[in-house]
Amino acid sequence: MAILKSSNPQAVAEARPAELDASKLVVTLAKTLKPLPVPESLVFGQTQTDHMLVMNHDPVHGWSAPEIKPYAPLSLDPMSSCLQYCPNVFEGMKAYLGPDGKARLFRPRKNMERLARSADRVALPPFNTDALLTLIERFIQIEKRWIPTKPGYSLYIRPTIIGTRAALGVAASDSACIFVIVTPAGPYFRGGTKPISLLAVSESVRSWPGGTGGHKLGLNYAPGFAPQRIAAKQGYDQILWLLGDDQRVTEVGAMNFFLVAQRDDGDLDIITPPLDGTILPGLTRDSTLTLANAHTSGKLLLPSIPASQKLHTHERVLTMSEITALSAQGKIIESFGVGTAVVVAPVGRIGHEGKDLILPVHEAGLGPVGKAMYTVITDIQTGRRQFENWSVLCE
Repeated sequence: MAILKSSNPQAVAEARPAELDASKLVVTLAKTLKPLPVPESLVFGQTQTDHMLVMNHDPVHGWSAPEIKPYAPLSLDPMSSCLQYCPNVFEGMKAYLGPDGKARLFRPRKNMERLARSADRVALPPFNTDALLTLIERFIQIEKRWIPTKPGYSLYIRPTIIGTRAALGVAASDSACIFVIVTPAGPYFRGGTKPISLLAVSESVRSWPGGTGGHKLGLNYAPGFAPQRIAAKQGYDQILWLLGDDQRVTEVGAMNFFLVAQRDDGDLDIITPPLDGTILPGLTRDSTLTLANAHTSGKLLLPSIPASQKLHTHERVLTMSEITALSAQGKIIESFGVGTAVVVAPVGRIGHEGKDLILPVHEAGLGPVGKAMYTVITDIQTGRRQFENWSVLCE
């Protein structure tokens, strides 16, 4: 059999689907800019800014030239796979203003890596993570005026990938759209940090072994809405998701869970469930573990925690029965959830099997470890403190 070879290398290159290329960015600025809201009036996720970042993929041509253009609705075929079978993935990031007036991102490459893993889990087309990060940085430069200047405020960034294959057949989507929108956000707790209450739930599960809980997929969130409504009716703020007959702790609402316990030698144990596929590998989770280990090694001393007091991190199974036992022994120092939106949220009460387990509540809201983590992480985010190149300028 004869093998035909093209004598035109350029034609071969053009026939290949294009990779995402930040150098092809097209910018169309809005003719009229929207008025900026009063920061104190902000409700999370309800303010649209002036522009959006959009790029599309089709199996023949690959990725289109990315566009920054005026904020507007997307146009989708009703058969689009994202509307039928939920190949939708997203990330949560924030841009912060430092004391020098420059915009910064916090560990953004970790977000891009997780976004790529999530997209691969639902068989969405691959993309160049470096190119997307470059595009997001350019987008933030354009929308910088939307970053509130008040302490504790930021610009929330939502990169999203949706499958856009227009067919009802149950199959992977070889067409996709990446869009990035931003919204100004205030502090999670207004007027001080307040402990949250949790309802421990085992009859409904957020994730399961071999499932998708370790990825940031839209389909992971909707099944939690009904249980969350039940928890709210019973007077609880969030759900503590349990799994299995031994009631293993997984996540707190959409946050990673931490428990701090006193050791007999005076040191502290910091316990969080392991990344076994049912837990989202959160950036704030990883940052908390890294900073705790840095304190113990002497690389970075956390405020309000003595240098002589070591923080022993444990990524292991944690059950409700163990939490109850540690509480009865008086060993629990504090418990908290962590995430991009909240940073650190103290836990004051867990409802479990008809009874409330009361956890230590500190005058400042957060205990010594939670407060130290909040202070150091937010200082790094705004560029007031340097550590491991976690703070990245949008330049």
